[in-house]
Amino acid sequence: LELELELKLIADVGLVGFPNAGKSTLLSVISAARPKIANYPFTTLQPNLGIADLGVHDRFVVADIPGLIEGAHAGVGLGHDFLRHVERTRVLIHVVDAAGVDFRDPRDDFHQINEELRLYRPELAERPQVVALNKLDLPEARENLPRLRSELPVAAAELFPIAAGTRESVDALMRRVAELLRELPAPAR
Repeated sequence: LELELELKLIADVGLVGFPNAGKSTLLSVISAARPKIANYPFTTLQPNLGIADLGVHDRFVVADIPGLIEGAHAGVGLGHDFLRHVERTRVLIHVVDAAGVDFRDPRDDFHQINEELRLYRPELAERPQVVALNKLDLPEARENLPRLRSELPVAAAELFPIAAGTRESVDALMRRVAELLRELPAPAR
């Protein structure tokens, strides 16, 4: 008899997005986790966990899911290895590089990641999601902000322009995530 066991991380919140969007930086400023952070894609090769502590009643586990790419749902770029960790989260923070630093359109990035989630498991696309338009400390992100606010199909209450590197608006993002977690039913363990 040969068995293959698979361990899936259990986290309240999953950070998803393209490589180099700032997921690891965000994890490092909201928790004591110290993931590897560098200015090149695929710095994170396995999920990192951190505990966000917003007060006595608002502590939750956050998983930094390595960057997803087009075709992740079909296993491209270790997509299945990364996506399987998203299955055990209750809320997603979709981190988008609003500056388009890697010459990608942030709007297209948003749609591509959601499509990869949907193609992998349709229920993942329905999971509560808060969008963090990151890198607001860069002029390109500020220029893109009005366009992204109007073009992304995201309610204003779920859209947060942030700069993870400088912590700008990160607290407001985390308060909203804590609210969403309180509104959801308790997880079945």
